[in-house]
Amino acid sequence: MIDKNPQLITADATNFGGKWDEKFAKKQPIHIEVGMGKGQFIIGMAKAHPDINFIGIDVQVSVAAVALRAALDEEQTLTNLFLIAGDGEDLTEYFNDGEIDQLYLNFSDPWPKTRHEKRRLTYKSFLDTYKQILRSEGRIEFKTDNRGLFEFSLTSLNNYGMIFENVWLDLHDSDENEGNVETEYEQKFSAKGQPIYKLAAHFAK
Repeated sequence: MIDKNPQLITADATNFGGKWDEKFAKKQPIHIEVGMGKGQFIIGMAKAHPDINFIGIDVQVSVAAVALRAALDEEQTLTNLFLIAGDGEDLTEYFNDGEIDQLYLNFSDPWPKTRHEKRRLTYKSFLDTYKQILRSEGRIEFKTDNRGLFEFSLTSLNNYGMIFENVWLDLHDSDENEGNVETEYEQKFSAKGQPIYKLAAHFAK
């Protein structure tokens, strides 16, 4: 447990399933980011959308601590933000079935070798987990600079029977970029002229 501010971060959230509404100042829809990195995206989203409760998750405690420091440095107190230093594979231990409204996957490790495809966060076993914790017709947003991972993800979600709401092959040159909250990696790759890919999809009933 990192107890500097338990509203923001904990290393053990396995007892919070079904109780997340009690952890926030107000009962609101809950959105989570799996693999939050240094927290730029999830902090930015919490600031931009005070009517939504956000939870960021990262497996590396040191990285989660950086996100915590960044959140604490904000001028406004983010009562709609909670950070977890924990493994994205343990989502069903952190959340009850249907407890989450939306899930973000941003610039996940592409695991480019075929033998490692089961580690990709859009592989079918991960989709099983997301479907379990998301509400009916729960939504996923996915961003990456890696075309191979993006194509794999399109195929994986399609084969799973998910319904695509939209696909962007160059996010920053689209109307969707208005209001887009960037991640650290997104800024880095975009500055190099690389296109940013994004998809939004939801599970069928």
